[in-house]
Amino acid sequence: MISVLLADDQSLVRAGFKALLDARDDIEVVGEASDGGAAMDLARTLRPDVILMDIRMPGLDGLEATRQMAADPQLAGVRIIILTTFELDEYLFDALRFGASGFLVKDTEPADLATAVRVVAQGDSLISPSMTRKLVAEFAARAKEPRAANELDVLTEREREVMKLVADGLTNHEIAEKLYMSPATTRTHVSRAMTKLGVRDRAQLVVLAYETGLVRPNWTT
Repeated sequence: MISVLLADDQSLVRAGFKALLDARDDIEVVGEASDGGAAMDLARTLRPDVILMDIRMPGLDGLEATRQMAADPQLAGVRIIILTTFELDEYLFDALRFGASGFLVKDTEPADLATAVRVVAQGDSLISPSMTRKLVAEFAARAKEPRAANELDVLTEREREVMKLVADGLTNHEIAEKLYMSPATTRTHVSRAMTKLGVRDRAQLVVLAYETGLVRPNWTT
């Protein structure tokens, strides 16, 4: 059973999400919070598999709560999905950088909501290729010169190649086809890259690829 914590300052939103998720046989909403501070307290008590976190809340907002949770060793196994009213909220890239595993717009379809929770619960990130490209465009518009890339020296050449394609928005199957390997081998390379770089999931791998200049959206290559 996948346990979920809902963090949103609108009670109607929480009630709607709870009804949709509790209707699934494999998902259970175990707690609700109306602000980031309460979400932090409940997360430490309940240790949910997934938190659905509204990015804009009074008091401690979802962005800062995400940053604090991702930095807390006690919550290392908790995955966070950011909820936003807008498809490309200005804070989404920061949320991914801080440790969110992906995001959903609040008017997402019920089936997609349940799928998102399952995907993130199993350790994958929730960023579609099309949304990756939008995030990249947003990052490129306000990016400066990338920081030193020597932290990528721990990767093999193949892992760097796979990481670059992940940042380009390709799925594991698309990467496998491009590099003539099996999807399972691709997944292994992605997993090893994340472990070596100390990132939580695929979302942070994408962020790091751009921050180190492995992929350069608006710089001379």
